[in-house]
Parts: sequence; C-alpha cells; structure tokens
Amino acid sequence: MRPMKNIKTLIVEDDKGMGRLMEELLQARGYKVTVCAAGEEALELYRTSPFPLLIVDWSLPKMDGLQLCREIRALPRGDLSVILVVTGRNQPEDILQVLDAGADDYMDKPMDLQVFEQHLNVRLTIAERRVLAQTSLFLAREKIALLEEQTKGRHAFEGMIGKSDPMQNVFRSIRLAAESDVTVLLSGESGTGKELAARAIHSVSERSNKPFMAVNCSAIPETLLESELFGHVKGSFTGAVRDKPGLFPAADGGTLFLDEIGDVSPAIQVKLLRTLQEREIRRVGDEQQIKIDVRLVTATNRNLQHLVSSGAVREDFYYRIRVFEIHIPPIRDRKEDIPLLIEHYISEFSRARQKPIQGIEKDALRKMLDYPWPGNVRELRSAIEHAFVTASSDRITLDNLPAEIRLPRAPAQPPISARPGRTDEESEKTMIIEALRATGGNRTKAAKLLGVSRVTLWSKIRVHRIQVKGGSNAR
Repeated sequence: MRPMKNIKTLIVEDDKGMGRLMEELLQARGYKVTVCAAGEEALELYRTSPFPLLIVDWSLPKMDGLQLCREIRALPRGDLSVILVVTGRNQPEDILQVLDAGADDYMDKPMDLQVFEQHLNVRLTIAERRVLAQTSLFLAREKIALLEEQTKGRHAFEGMIGKSDPMQNVFRSIRLAAESDVTVLLSGESGTGKELAARAIHSVSERSNKPFMAVNCSAIPETLLESELFGHVKGSFTGAVRDKPGLFPAADGGTLFLDEIGDVSPAIQVKLLRTLQEREIRRVGDEQQIKIDVRLVTATNRNLQHLVSSGAVREDFYYRIRVFEIHIPPIRDRKEDIPLLIEHYISEFSRARQKPIQGIEKDALRKMLDYPWPGNVRELRSAIEHAFVTASSDRITLDNLPAEIRLPRAPAQPPISARPGRTDEESEKTMIIEALRATGGNRTKAAKLLGVSRVTLWSKIRVHRIQVKGGSNAR
C-alpha cells in the first residue's frame, strides 16, 4: 500500500529517544508529526486541533495512556481519531484493557529496535486504512464545527441573514448538503436568496477552492443555451467563429448553479440528464466526449411537480435534480428576520454611500413588518436603498419608504394560482396578463409587481405567447 501523505499525527511518548525514532519513521512515510511527552499536554493539543491519528505510550507520568484514550474519546469528534497504544508491559491480558479504554490497536515495544521498526510499519499500514475510511467524515465535522463556532451568537451565514427557525433550518440543510456531492434543488419564490444559498453550499464544501459558475437559464435563448452550458467547436453553427469551452468545463472541480431550471426545454433536460449520469459532456459540433467533475445546484421559483404533470419537465430529470431539496422561505414566513435584514442593509449602504444613517423610526419599521414583500429580500434591499436616497436625517422615516410600503393597501386577494378551476400554467398566464394590464403594458413595472426579473417576465411572455399591444394591453 502506498504511504498516505500529510496524516496529522500526535505521538505521546515520554522517552525522548523512542519519540524521536517514531517521529523519523512517520515523517519518512509522509506524516505530519507532533510529539509531546505528557498526557495532559496531548489533551490540550487535541482540544485545540484534533488529530486523525494518535500513537500513545501506555506508561506516561500522571495521566497514563489509557486515561488519555478515555479523555480523547469523550471529546467532541474524539470518536473519529485512530489511536494506537504502545507499551513495554508485554502481558497478554493488556489488550483487553487497551480496547476497553477506546484504543483501536495495541503494540508491544520489543527491545530490538529493528524489530520494533518492522512492527510499527505494519501497525501504521493498518492505521492508514482506518484513517482513510474516517478522514472524509473527520474533515466534514471539523469544517461544520468551525462554521458553527464562527456563527455562534450571530445570525449571518455566508451572506445570508436570519435568526428565525425557518432560516436556521436552511443553514443546517446547507451544511448537510455541503458534506457530499449530491445534486441540490433550491426552491422558493423570486428574491428569496437562492443564489446566495448556492454560493454558501459551494463555499463550505470541499470544492470551495474551485470555480463557482452561475447562469440564469431563462435569460438565454434555447438555441444558445446548449452552447453556453456545454461549449461548441469552431464552425459548428453560424457565428461559431472559435471554439468555446462552455460552463461545465469552466466549472470543472467546482460547482455549477443553474437558476430558473424549470424554464429549460425538454431537449436540454435530456442533455443535462446524460451529463449527470455519465459525468461527461459533448460540445456542440464535436464527437468527442469530455469527462467533467462538477457539482450541480439548481433553483426554481416554479412548481416542478406541476410542470412534470403538464409534460414541460421530464419526470426522470426532476428526480435527478431533486436528490436533496432546500426550500428558501419567503419573508412573510420569517418576519422576525426583517429587523435584522434592515439593520444589515443600513450598514451596507452607510459604508457604500458614506451616509451615516443609524437606524429606522418605529412607525417606518412597523410598516415594513406589515408589508407582505412579494419581491422578498430583493425588494427589501431595494426599499432600503430607496430610503437612503430620500433620507435627510440620521434615521429612516416613514416618508423615506417607497409608496407601495407606506400607503394603505387593499385586502390581499387569494393568489391566482389558488383559484379553483385553473391549472398552474393557466393561472401563471392570467397573472401575467393582469399585471401587464395594471401597468399599461409596462413590462418593467409588471415584473416588479409580480416579484420577478424583467428577463424572467419576457421569457414567460414568450412561453405563454402573450401579446402586448400598443404598450397598454396584454392578451
């Protein structure tokens, strides 16, 4: 078996000569070695930074090696370390005491140093297999523990803000997703922060030092999306004047985030499905298959199950991208986070605009708490930015808020999608038509009213074949 490199190892040995011998043997195998002479010191070193492998002498002053084993096993993450106890006692019954103390293996200290070296090399080979089996879980727990320590007492996680139970659940789900390479589906309304969640998954995963690539699928025409994702070779179609690698090869080793995945055509779904299954792509106009190592995260604000029922989304594709789903809640379901978000954006804009606004008046905050926020976090951020433009004192007042927040609102109507007798697609089309009529055909205002981006609205208008006539009517 080829020696493993950089195994972080702690040798606990009060005999300096024996400690130096073991250190040299382990360093020759590529281990990263720390040596100490007392159990108390070893315990403090382990508490500061746990070691995947420990080699412990039984006969230590004060705290002996078996007591040290018990103390290590009682620590958080101590169950993941591999512990080898070394002793010169040479009693057959000693092995039972060693195992009872929580050690993984036991080794005698023969008087012949050459024999000892041979025995140690055999034990290290066994230990390496055990360390290899536990290293991934060890590192994952280490990273999660560090993140939890960094965010303890705070309500921010990788750019996301929230102390509410729904958001704390999101943070926990992101940490779980980051431990593996499963395909993740982020669901939730527009403006809830799905791309931030995708970046958080990437940032706390083992792929964090590799590329993160993002694309809004609805913003790219279907005829160009295949080339954008998989690349193309020169001359493969009109306008292909040079080779293009595509987003999958560009994200190799890292994460690719596909937003608005519900708008992808069945033809592209088939190609993505093959890519996920085979871990390879083929550029447009090329016969060669290219191996890729990419973690896929997708997002949608649509009901994919309804799209599966209508035939717009393939069932096999749906289940392949929905291995692990994280729902990002709307603001109306986590209103206790609104003051935190306001404080965060006030701080952000104060620094960016060099405008020393300290907070928000109570009546203005009350209006913001009562407002339903159809555009979610994105709309709230825009409202604070608007307030910074109009504010003339060191606090945001009611008059500084956008009109739709501070003016009385009519009682909310049930969502169109919930009205009886309509399918999801019919409801969406009707909602777009009503928004366009309400705004005199102004697509920018209609998009804001619906809480979606202009690009998404334009895409939906094309999908539903809605005509906007004379800038005032939509059918």
